[in-house]
Amino acid sequence: MCTNFAAVTGPVLRDVFGAEPPPGPWKPEIWPGDAAPIVRADARGRRQCLLATFGLVPRSRHVHGARDFETMNVRAEGVGDKRGSCSAWHRTQLCLVPAMAIYEPCYVAGQGWIRYRIWLPDEPALGIAGLWKQWPDGTYSFAMFTVSAPGHAVMKLMHAPGKEKRSVVMIPYLQWQAWLSCRDPELARSFMALYPAEKMMAVPAPLTPQPAEEAGAAGPGAPSR
Repeated sequence: MCTNFAAVTGPVLRDVFGAEPPPGPWKPEIWPGDAAPIVRADARGRRQCLLATFGLVPRSRHVHGARDFETMNVRAEGVGDKRGSCSAWHRTQLCLVPAMAIYEPCYVAGQGWIRYRIWLPDEPALGIAGLWKQWPDGTYSFAMFTVSAPGHAVMKLMHAPGKEKRSVVMIPYLQWQAWLSCRDPELARSFMALYPAEKMMAVPAPLTPQPAEEAGAAGPGAPSR
């Protein structure tokens, strides 16, 4: 599960992803509920970039009492059956989530929880497989696909010991266009693979402590940053 990632800059969107950056600012580091750029294919197959909220069903749209209903990640195995994602999946509303790195918590014996930065040193950026949704008011939201990763040399170390291990789906650079242009849900499943561990880099990247006033402003239920 990934709920925190380093966003790309406008020049990276233009030069690496081949899409014009969207208007409006976004943060260098993205958390649930933040706006971030995503890349999709338009009706002609051209790459289009727009700002979307991280979380397929944004927290602002959660039904009262559904505070724990998180949709930043979509399990690839059951995406076609889940109420929050099935319509977007069957319409193949696929996207790439551009990122420079993802962040995951790793439990280190004797040290406790340490945030790790994970990236692909041989790729210009990460193109994470995503699913997008448009709302009646014209805004967009997105989620990242995840797959099971119990034997993955990097991702099996992340999150709590003994808990299920999962990884976001990182689409190789040469497959970006094929993913964006895919209009067959069953064919889209063929992209749901783990990225080779030997081609990934993971290093400690502890969080910088927040000023007290910022931490208070985040409100109850906000992620610890």
